[in-house]
Amino acid sequence: MTDKRVVIAGGHGKIAQHLTKLLTAQGDQAVALIRNPAHIDTVVALGALPKVVDMESASVDEVAATLEGAEAAVFAAGAGPGSTAERKDSVDRGAAKLLADAAEKAGVKRFVLISSSSAGEPVPSDLDGTWRAYIEAKIAAEEDLSNRPDLDWTILRPGELTDDSPTGHVVLSTPPLKRGTIPRADVAAVIAQLLDAPGTIGKTLMVASGDSLVDYAITAIQ
Repeated sequence: MTDKRVVIAGGHGKIAQHLTKLLTAQGDQAVALIRNPAHIDTVVALGALPKVVDMESASVDEVAATLEGAEAAVFAAGAGPGSTAERKDSVDRGAAKLLADAAEKAGVKRFVLISSSSAGEPVPSDLDGTWRAYIEAKIAAEEDLSNRPDLDWTILRPGELTDDSPTGHVVLSTPPLKRGTIPRADVAAVIAQLLDAPGTIGKTLMVASGDSLVDYAITAIQ
């Protein structure tokens, strides 16, 4: 799939910004869904087409309109550090479901969800309430997406995210995988290639820094 249009929810986020740069460099069009109009200049400078939409209050029709003409959708949004348990649910679960609903309505089949390595583990009973809400929201988003036969979905669970420079080398596998760390830039590189990797459709994948080049790691999954 070349010269594709990719809609990224959470378009101002760190992974999304790396992804936008990668997509733009290879001739694709990134559409950045952002909540704050003050972020327009930032995403435009990276090469994205900005669309201001609040994923916590928008309708399915409003989000579907942003997906018009797209070949793929990526959910890269998150409530972020310091947010409440309620926002963990409304963003990490609710907005993910909204984007999937909109993708189905717009006929956009390819869908990549950025989740968390913790989503594949039992939720400890002594977890802080906000952290518990985050994990439960990610689990619910995964469950919702995995039950959508009309979407060509892939769920990606990265390890602990860092802002280190990209290495271009990862370990990528279906669960289980020992949780490691990974630069956000490398997560973006994996997503950019997952979009054109049909063998990863319908799979939940875990990723961390490792020894394999990104393209090799993805090819090995298929």
